[in-house]
Amino acid sequence: MKALTLTQPWATLVAIGAKRLETRSWTTTYRGPLAIHAAKTFPTWARGLCVPGPGFARSPFYDALRAAGVRGPVRDRRRCSTGDLPLGKIIAVCRLVDVRRITSPEALGCPLGPDEFAFGDFTPGRYAWLLDQVTPLDPPVPARGAQGLWAWRPGPAALPARIVHDHLVDQGGPKAARRVREEATAP
Repeated sequence: MKALTLTQPWATLVAIGAKRLETRSWTTTYRGPLAIHAAKTFPTWARGLCVPGPGFARSPFYDALRAAGVRGPVRDRRRCSTGDLPLGKIIAVCRLVDVRRITSPEALGCPLGPDEFAFGDFTPGRYAWLLDQVTPLDPPVPARGAQGLWAWRPGPAALPARIVHDHLVDQGGPKAARRVREEATAP
């Protein structure tokens, strides 16, 4: 299965369904199942997006995480914690259904709410990756990430049966999917 590493909080925003468009500077011809990996590092500037600012001004990042019941980073005098945002783990699987070159946000052909616009870089010339059928993994699966699209080999127990079945149908056809179903139900 292909995987994509995202820095937090963007990885969790995908997992909770608040972010359906991932913007990238590069395109891909790949379409199909995609694992979302939360990067091992969580830069201070990214943590700052998730906490209330001066005067408790909130950001779309903070609001989206709170609405989904996710405790984001907490700032104290010395540092900013990671909260409930997992690091170095596959936290969701989805389907990459399309990649569109951005000429303008309005020309993407899908509605962009103010939050979705805040969660990406929709500069003309970049690419919007349309993600669908997002399924969060509970618990997240530890994995080492990489740049670009990379191959992740999950064990059958790591993913819900539907995801494994869909991936195998995409990669190996119905026989591979049937074999996994039989192995999963064998005593």
